[in-house]
Amino acid sequence: MGCCTGRCTLIFLCALQLLAALERQVFDFLGYQWAPILANFLHIIIVILGLFGTIQYRPRYIVVYAIWTAIWVTWNIFIICFYLEVGGLSKDSELLTFNISRHQSWWSENGPGCVRKEASMSGIKGLDNHSYISVIGCALEYRYIEVMHSSFQILIALVGFVYACYVVSVFTEEEDSFDFIGGFDPFPLYHVNEKPTNLLFKQTYLLIPPTGFAGMEGMNE
Repeated sequence: MGCCTGRCTLIFLCALQLLAALERQVFDFLGYQWAPILANFLHIIIVILGLFGTIQYRPRYIVVYAIWTAIWVTWNIFIICFYLEVGGLSKDSELLTFNISRHQSWWSENGPGCVRKEASMSGIKGLDNHSYISVIGCALEYRYIEVMHSSFQILIALVGFVYACYVVSVFTEEEDSFDFIGGFDPFPLYHVNEKPTNLLFKQTYLLIPPTGFAGMEGMNE
C-alpha cells in the first residue's frame, strides 16, 4: 500500500483523534466531569490500539477500533442531547459528575468573553461567609461549546469508521492473495513429497547386500 492510501489516511485520523481527545480530557479534568473523563480515557486507549494495528498491519485491532467508533458516536450524541436538554435531560444536573459534586463544564465560567463575579451573601441568614458567583458577558454559551466539541468528535469518528473498514478489507485481500500463492499451489506439495520417496528408495537399495540378490536367484531356480 502506498503512502497516499487509506492506511496513511487512517493513521492521520487516529493521530487527529488523539489530539482532540487529549484536549477534551484536559478541560473535562478542569471541570471535574468524571463520566466524560472515563469515556475519554477509554477512547484514547482504543485509538492508540487502532493506530498500532494500522501501522503494524493488524486487522483485528482495526476491527476493535471500528466497533469503538460506533460506540463513541453514540456517546457524543448523548452529550449533545444532554447539553441541549433533549428528552428530559438537564444540563444543570449532576449526571456527568456521578452526583459527587455540583461542578459544571469548565467552559461555563471560562468561555470566550465570560466575566466571573463574586457577590457576598453575608446579609442573608444562614449563608454567612458564602459568595454568589455570576458569569456575564459570555460571547457563546458553554453548552454550545460542548456541542461543537462533540460534533467534531462525531465527524472524525465517522470518517475513521469508513477508512477503518476500507483498510481492513484491503489487508484481508492481501492476506488471501498471499495464502493462495504460497499455500494452494500444488507444485510445492508435489515437489516436497517426491524428494523423500526417492531418498527412501535409495536407502533401501543400499541396505540390501549383494549376496542377498544371489540367494534370491538360487531360490528361484
